[in-house]
Amino acid sequence: MSDRATVLMARIDELAKFSEEPHRLVRRSLTPALQQANDLVASWMLAAGMTVRQDAVGNLVGTYAGVAGASKTLILGSHLDSVRDAGKYDGPLGVLAALACVERLHEEGQRLPFAVEVISFVDEEGLRFRTSYLGSSALAGSFNPSWLDYQDEQGVVLADALRRFGGDPADIASCRRNSDDLLGYCEVHIEQGPVLEAEDLPVGVVDGIAGQDRLTVEFTGVAGHAGTVPMARRHDALCAAAELVLAVERTGQATDGLVATMGQIAAEPGASNVIPGHVTLSLDVRHRDDAVRTRAVAALHDEATAIAQRRGVHLVWTSMQSTPAVPCSPQLIGRLAHAIEELGFKVQHLTSGAGHDAVPMASLTDAAMLFVRCKGGISHNPAESVRLDDVNVSLETLYRFVLGMQRDMAL
Repeated sequence: MSDRATVLMARIDELAKFSEEPHRLVRRSLTPALQQANDLVASWMLAAGMTVRQDAVGNLVGTYAGVAGASKTLILGSHLDSVRDAGKYDGPLGVLAALACVERLHEEGQRLPFAVEVISFVDEEGLRFRTSYLGSSALAGSFNPSWLDYQDEQGVVLADALRRFGGDPADIASCRRNSDDLLGYCEVHIEQGPVLEAEDLPVGVVDGIAGQDRLTVEFTGVAGHAGTVPMARRHDALCAAAELVLAVERTGQATDGLVATMGQIAAEPGASNVIPGHVTLSLDVRHRDDAVRTRAVAALHDEATAIAQRRGVHLVWTSMQSTPAVPCSPQLIGRLAHAIEELGFKVQHLTSGAGHDAVPMASLTDAAMLFVRCKGGISHNPAESVRLDDVNVSLETLYRFVLGMQRDMAL
């Protein structure tokens, strides 16, 4: 099994070469870089005895058929798109762990009483169009058609990007899956936190995923000459934005378990000698309790409104996406925990503060996640790192999990 972990790590290095920028990993959704990654993974899927297709929303789907008459499907997967200046394990680890599981079944000549699908969801990170879970939402039937009108930083409309990627905006409804046909969904992912490292454990079981709000905030003031407009007469959109950035930080610090982030900011017209007249910011708010998160977002909206009134600027507050906290399936959690115990490790239960494709998938079918220890708890950063031995444990856990589902069906 250690050979499989070594192969997986080498494959992650290969995928990291597919980037939109030469000196850092940037692989946004519906781009040539993502298509290159999909094509390579598709070749590995085919070699593992899978049939392969790309659906209307751009998901890469590999299917390992079950025995004759098998009517149910177990979905395994994650994503291959990335954040800007990314680490190479967030997402690809889950896709390749799922693939490694199928490869083992294929090499052993095993056909299960259910099909196994490995899916690389097209857009989990939301970097390009500021809305995540595009691919998994389509499967879950929660894809919002208004997303098709969203534009990236270059003004490219999502629907047009999807067509160029080989998808079909008019046929996204065909991606929706019937929950009666599914056994569940399981995703392997780096922890993106420090708990497993602190507990000296290779893997952990996710009990639930925090709820998340993604918003776009715009302040519009009056652009003017930096040398001629008196300070008291300015309507500076960037200064309004700066106040809100600090208010967001204070809110996160004051509320236990809440994380609030403004990760993107664009000031216009963007000249050193011009007062900014328009600023656009991203806002990301998360908490495991939906009521706490909702109150925090409402409070921040009130704060932004007060800032705008005080500074004489106009506020536009737009919700891009709101996803509730998601509990994982107790039944699937139990199967993962049993597999970990069989390998001789303590079962560590965790809550995920990061969003995952398991969020929309949990509205469709039973969902579970297996976290893998990452060095320093660092993610969304080139310093992301996992240990070969931990990857080995995750692969063995996932394989036992899948076989455990077969045993359960036989009871």
